[in-house]
Amino acid sequence: MADVPDDLRYTKDHEWAKVEGNKIRVGITAFAVEQLGDITLVELPKVGTKVEEGKAFGTVESVKTLSDLFAPVPGTVVEVNDKLASNPELVNEAAYDKGWMVVIEVSDPSKLASLMDAASYRKHLEAAH
Repeated sequence: MADVPDDLRYTKDHEWAKVEGNKIRVGITAFAVEQLGDITLVELPKVGTKVEEGKAFGTVESVKTLSDLFAPVPGTVVEVNDKLASNPELVNEAAYDKGWMVVIEVSDPSKLASLMDAASYRKHLEAAH
């Protein structure tokens, strides 16, 4: 089974969120990376972009498919991982570290409670298989 760090929160769409005060750092899970295969392109929004919970904010392209990235919570993009533009393979190499995608300033902190913890996400993965 794919790596599921205990200190992160997760969505059913296989995004992870690391809570950092009133912000979250967002990326895709190791499971999503396994499903996608080698990532060849990551398209991310500009800093200042408003995102809505459950709505697409960018895309990840791999040798297999093009996949939307969904915002785990509503807010504003305050940081973008620019390294992914020239090194999209960082997502494959370090999905939970150097492969992060955006930092979102959370506009409604109560929405964080709707994200799954690691145990719930593991159950979600097991149910999907």
